[in-house]
Amino acid sequence: MAARTKARKRAVDVLFEADQRGVPAVTVLADRLAQSDPPVNDYTVVLVEGVVAERERLDELISTYSQGWTLERMPAVDRSVLRLGAWEVLYNDDVPDPVAVSEAVELARSLSTDESPGFVNGLLGRILELKPTLT
Repeated sequence: MAARTKARKRAVDVLFEADQRGVPAVTVLADRLAQSDPPVNDYTVVLVEGVVAERERLDELISTYSQGWTLERMPAVDRSVLRLGAWEVLYNDDVPDPVAVSEAVELARSLSTDESPGFVNGLLGRILELKPTLT
């Protein structure tokens, strides 16, 4: 598994845990950095801090373009994957947009329900399509 793929998985783990525990993601991240077993990849830090910094806007976009699902009704892991994927698409120029979407879909495939990969792909595809008007 590539280093960035592992970093994304770890970032989703941090975001998911923070969501479930009702604590800030930076607190969970700080705990992981302090434990450093296994060591936290620098890209995981970039992802978590990026999602935290843009969370309000990310949640607004996810809520606006998800059809038939409120943010609160989505599985928590899907929320985390979507936030991460949307952040990479909109705010990280180092990652090609199709790669960001593909990685998010793979995370949904391995971590969530059978319907989640299609949902994540469709929603991030819509955000990608509208990206020129969103940034």
